[in-house]
Amino acid sequence: MRIHREGRTLLLVTLVIFLAAHFIINKYYTTNNIKYVLFTIFSVLVYTFLVYFFRDPHRVISAHTNDVLAPADGKVVIIKEVDVDEYIQGRRIQVSIYMSPLNVHVNRSPIAGIVKYFKHHPGKYLVAWHPKSSTKNERTTVVVEHQKGVQVLFRQIAGFLARRIRCYCQEGDHLKHGSEFGFIKFGSRMDVFLPIDTKIKVKLGDKVQGGISTLAEL
Repeated sequence: MRIHREGRTLLLVTLVIFLAAHFIINKYYTTNNIKYVLFTIFSVLVYTFLVYFFRDPHRVISAHTNDVLAPADGKVVIIKEVDVDEYIQGRRIQVSIYMSPLNVHVNRSPIAGIVKYFKHHPGKYLVAWHPKSSTKNERTTVVVEHQKGVQVLFRQIAGFLARRIRCYCQEGDHLKHGSEFGFIKFGSRMDVFLPIDTKIKVKLGDKVQGGISTLAEL
């Protein structure tokens, strides 16, 4: 199993801290002392969670050119028409995916195309399912233009636990279908805004996989 680059330094530092703490505790307490046992259980559980969280499974991207792929693993929590007023103006269909801390947090481009717009917005850290998190929370907005000329806007949104958003693309970049463009720590949401005439292929409550599941067809 691969570990994502965003987690490698954290895992190394955490391991050093836990080993140092174990050494100190072991020096002053016997190994059968309840405090030592509890700390050992705690450290193993925390480290196991971090390894699991930063996993980066290999995925084979296979989709039709007009397919809009899920940009992240998680659960579809919003499908509705909204007004968009950032770069793209007018009505769009919003499809939102909530990522729990147990989901893979690699973010992937839903379509192939040229990045026409990118902006990072500082903001709050409301819970990811809050109705205003899409416009009030810290977030990044990316617009990619499909070869058909259709533009798709998508956002990485920070949540209550997610305090760090990574976006690796910039204006002018060419993103491949399902290619990695970012990462969010620790659990949050991805919003995708599609043209009104887009054929949606998912429903509320569906669980999707980034780069694998098809959200819609352009």
